[in-house]
Amino acid sequence: MSETQRSGCPINLTLEALGDRWSLLVIRDMMFGNRRHFRELLTRSEEGIASNILADRLRRLTEAGFITRADDPGHKQKAIYSLAEMAIALVPLLAHMGAWGVKYLPASYELSVRAELLEAGGPELWAAFMDELRTVHLGAPTKPGPSVAAQLQAAYEAAVAAPTP
Repeated sequence: MSETQRSGCPINLTLEALGDRWSLLVIRDMMFGNRRHFRELLTRSEEGIASNILADRLRRLTEAGFITRADDPGHKQKAIYSLAEMAIALVPLLAHMGAWGVKYLPASYELSVRAELLEAGGPELWAAFMDELRTVHLGAPTKPGPSVAAQLQAAYEAAVAAPTP
């Protein structure tokens, strides 16, 4: 255990590694929104993250091994961020957090639909989604089957277009 860790408890260590709510929200936006550039993460954040906070979290997440940063081949002055395996492995945790939030908190209908689909799909859907993320972010071979990301996005778009229940 390092001097900066409060204990060797795995829950504590996970919380210390992720730091704060902004870190998980950046990972969420990369995972579910396929936001991979600084500007996308900044301007399309539901919670309105400040640019200095975003820059700090991207740096911290990169240093901790949750994401990687590479030069964008399409634009010399841009970087592209990718999820590393340890961030992709957070899909079940985020699915459980979303399901808990839908059940116990006043979550909006539009922003709950993906959580409900992930909960209903369970570990099989989570595994398929993680495989897709590995293809997009790590260059793994594409596995056959319908796109989970496309299903989640279509459900969200339908919820946004529908009248609030």
